[in-house]
Amino acid sequence: MLLADLVSTSATVAATRSRTAKVTALADCLRRLGPGEVAAGVGFLTGRLRQGRVGVGWATMRGLARGPASSATLTVAEVDAAIDELARTTGPGSVAARAALLGRLFAEATAPEADFLFRLLGGELRQGALEGLMADAIGRAAEVPLGAVRRAHLLGGDLRDVAVAALEGGTTALGGIGLELGRPLQPMLAATAEDAVAALAATGPASVEWKLDGARLQVHRDGEDAAIFTRSLRDVTSQLPEVVDLARQLPGGRFVLDGEVIGVADDGRPHAFQDTMSRFGTEEAALIGAAGVGDGAAALQPWFFDCLHLGGEDLVDRPLKERRSALAEAAGRLVVPGVETSDPAVAAAFLSGAVESGHEGIVAKSLTSAYDAGRRGGAWRKVKPVHTFDLVVLAAEWGHGRRRGWLSNLHIGARDQAQGGFAMVGKTFKGLTDELLAYQTEVLQAIAVARDGIVVHVRPELVVEVAIDGVQASTRYPGGVTLRFARVRRYRPDKAADEADTIEGLRALLVRRPSSA
Repeated sequence: MLLADLVSTSATVAATRSRTAKVTALADCLRRLGPGEVAAGVGFLTGRLRQGRVGVGWATMRGLARGPASSATLTVAEVDAAIDELARTTGPGSVAARAALLGRLFAEATAPEADFLFRLLGGELRQGALEGLMADAIGRAAEVPLGAVRRAHLLGGDLRDVAVAALEGGTTALGGIGLELGRPLQPMLAATAEDAVAALAATGPASVEWKLDGARLQVHRDGEDAAIFTRSLRDVTSQLPEVVDLARQLPGGRFVLDGEVIGVADDGRPHAFQDTMSRFGTEEAALIGAAGVGDGAAALQPWFFDCLHLGGEDLVDRPLKERRSALAEAAGRLVVPGVETSDPAVAAAFLSGAVESGHEGIVAKSLTSAYDAGRRGGAWRKVKPVHTFDLVVLAAEWGHGRRRGWLSNLHIGARDQAQGGFAMVGKTFKGLTDELLAYQTEVLQAIAVARDGIVVHVRPELVVEVAIDGVQASTRYPGGVTLRFARVRRYRPDKAADEADTIEGLRALLVRRPSSA
């Protein structure tokens, strides 16, 4: 396939709000990819190179002369091969060699292709092809059940491999993708409940557990080999040696455990989220890697709350009650505190105890539920004393007075699953410390796409946790709701924009509490 055709698809996806139109365009593009181009094509469309980060700096690309070529001749396969060569070119003399290689590539590109490559190689390509849309497109292009695509994706992790399997081997090949030790799977997520009563009404008999305020971790162990992955499926094994040591000491010899790691003080109480995250550095928005091990920083304490594999047996389809038994066998003393109950009073008392111990709240999990990898379903319900939502920054306004020179008032949005993209739900400048103001001023200017007076519009990729008192109906915003007394709690560099909360979740608050609207 010509790269120009893929670039045209990318532009189409970016230009429409219709989910159906996005999926149709993506599926048509996938069908036209040639043999050996599928993994690269999916990577190009989603902005995730098959080769990973290839170390191409902005300064190098800005200095390149760009044709543009008068006609489109580059193919997806040729560009993928050039990126392979870039990734292999290291060591003495590599800077000049890489610049020469890039120069040849850009010289053969048309203007739209050069712009696409500039953003793709710089890690800044965002055109709305979220993984959910691409999974739908793969199912349509390969004419296989969407459920088979989603399950293979959630268990296999890499959508590029799933696309190759679906398009080249159909349902049979997809069925061969399963849980594999050392390969992360998408984490199961929790929906929100207003209180313990509502949580248990949704789950029935449940395991009610502490909701920790830390970083999600998935730990794989096969004998002496251990691997640790973040919620974004990045491998941070080498950066968390103390967690690796603990994993090797656990009684289970072969397992996959899901859990959380938090910073703890000398008295055992958890550190605030930002203090825990000070142990971590960020290479990119979704990457969490540990820093400061052994330098006197806060100790990290892992807690595990699910067991997905034990002793050669996959457990993702088994009920939670059975997985909890396996968890006790595999994780020993590192099982997160919890209680099994169907009594809302017991759950409410456990919630009070969790908060008094310094934790965020509780998560109630249906004892009959399977591990629904990658989904935010009703089987898990999180309860916090204050409503908090992970939303996405869409724009910010330059401040005045004491905040002059800083980007201050944030325009924030929720994920719109029906229409695609993000629906604005309000603005806020409350809760912003000087530290947060300085941080967001730097980060938001780096992802700016347009300016309108004092408003700086940005790519929707920075996730911010916002506390609210509720929502109210609104005709001002397209989502139909706006936030009540929104205040910023923190930024979430460990979350991608496609993990943000949905407009449907906010509307649910309006339905449950009509008198507060």
